[in-house]
Amino acid sequence: MRRTVLLVALAACLPYPPAFAADTPVAAARNEAAAALHRLFDSEWERGLRESPENAAYQGDRRFDDRWSDMSLAAIERREAADREALAALRRIDRAALSPADQLNYDTFAWLQERTVARQKFREYLQPVGHQGGVQTADGIAELLPFANAQDYRNWIARLDALPALVQQTTTLMRAGLAAGSMPPKVLMQRVPGQIAAQVVEDPARSPFYKPLLKMPESIPAAEQEALRMQARDAIAGKVVPAYREFGRFFDQDYLPHARDSIAATDLPDGPAYYDFLAGWYTTTDLTAEQIHQIGLKEVARIRAEMEKIRQEVGFKGDLQAFFQHLRTDPKFFYQEPAELLEAYQAMSKRIDPELVKVFRTIPRLPYGVRPIPDNIAPDTTTAYYQPGAVDGSRAGFYYVNLYKPEVRPKWEMLALSLHEAVPGHHFQFARGAELPDLPMFRRTAYFVAYGEGWGLYAERLGYDMGLYDDPYDRMGQLAYDMWRAVRLVVDTGMHAKGWSRQQAIDFFMDNSPKTEQDVVNEIDRYIAWPGQALAYKIGQLRISALREEAARELGPAFDVRDFHDAVLDTGSVPLETLEAHIRSWIATQKAVKAKAT
Repeated sequence: MRRTVLLVALAACLPYPPAFAADTPVAAARNEAAAALHRLFDSEWERGLRESPENAAYQGDRRFDDRWSDMSLAAIERREAADREALAALRRIDRAALSPADQLNYDTFAWLQERTVARQKFREYLQPVGHQGGVQTADGIAELLPFANAQDYRNWIARLDALPALVQQTTTLMRAGLAAGSMPPKVLMQRVPGQIAAQVVEDPARSPFYKPLLKMPESIPAAEQEALRMQARDAIAGKVVPAYREFGRFFDQDYLPHARDSIAATDLPDGPAYYDFLAGWYTTTDLTAEQIHQIGLKEVARIRAEMEKIRQEVGFKGDLQAFFQHLRTDPKFFYQEPAELLEAYQAMSKRIDPELVKVFRTIPRLPYGVRPIPDNIAPDTTTAYYQPGAVDGSRAGFYYVNLYKPEVRPKWEMLALSLHEAVPGHHFQFARGAELPDLPMFRRTAYFVAYGEGWGLYAERLGYDMGLYDDPYDRMGQLAYDMWRAVRLVVDTGMHAKGWSRQQAIDFFMDNSPKTEQDVVNEIDRYIAWPGQALAYKIGQLRISALREEAARELGPAFDVRDFHDAVLDTGSVPLETLEAHIRSWIATQKAVKAKAT
């Protein structure tokens, strides 16, 4: 897939053209174009909240907390038509009449909308359930909701009442996928029956959906609390559990037996084009699968050499494979209890926080916390993830850590992981984006994976700049995480474009990384389920690192890494090409300032 060239001039770095008198034709055209552009942004933002109540909750908007997204085929068709119309409306706006700042907004929206429309032909909605989420884990939205008053609970109960309709819509989509031959891999779907079974409880109070009712605010009178609990139990027993019981029968008898044995995205209808699209979407580049594969092999070789140095430094007697096994199995590298592991993660975050001023001038205001990944999804999900705070500041960001089987979650990975998921990684990135007041809402909340995950991976190395990697095993953890993302380039393209088997991908990962087998298998299954997404991390990191080297070389003694990092985050989430244009403009501005000062 070819990218649309983004010809951008960033307002943060470039001067505006000369001002025009308010009554000139040029000024009138500019005002009209800008007004039309921002009307489009506002209406599309509102449509997105209205059509996806889950996204609205994610953004801190409470207006739609009593409903689910409409997943009927008719509603999906209406949304797709609206996306096409939004792109047509954008193209009717005269880009040349916009200010540089709005040209950047225009181009970013165009990049997203063009690809949103282009991916419609792949009918991804025909696979609405995955092993890491779907209607079977719909209770997870409770993590985003405040449950501060009685109305919040009434909204939740309304969602419980409406859940059977969502389950039925999901079943209809899955039946359509069956008919179209658009089926997920069986090796992943074999994990789902257990997730469905967790929703089929005899005692409604043991349902994951009942969790918000277990502890209610004292501001709600006791009698009203009991009435709400009774309504919730009735809804769970009479509607939620029967819906999941029927869904489980459908899944086990009609769906799972027809899941495909292959794992490659290229085996789906129009699969090769689909994988090419996904690689471009996630990396925001036009790199081919073969080019990405070769970049990965080169990075794997480089990082292995660095790992060898650590092995020698700690005096381990054995080859690198034996060292990996030592790191995976020696009890000294593991906590035995989930509570100990959680406490250690919390302490790690407190260790990092005071050092941030060494590498940043701007520290975001929004706080973050550390939470365990919910028990019902922990066995089937990744080591950790970050949930951004609400854009209006009403909900903090949260760093979720996996406490399932602490005996397979090594201490040496905790520093790099925390730098990536919390600070200065994803929390800094999302919080800074939300705090850019002059951007339209879609820019403040947009997420380009290559920029976002590239920054997260780049942030892992900032532990060196902050003086945190004083232990060789922590440094090995950083290299292990860098290797993890390099391996992704090889195994993702290997499985989806080069005919690799799942076991071949697992073996390559295990041969080149000390990550535990539990993590490796979960990761490989994630790449099978989410083709192309994992390519973005290393591609983004390499681009950001190259830009830092370019800035340091061009600015010489005037280079300050704190200013560079602020400049990277000043754009919000954008395609890599846009980031490159921004940083090069920033470099030119810094050179001009330096020249003027001398």
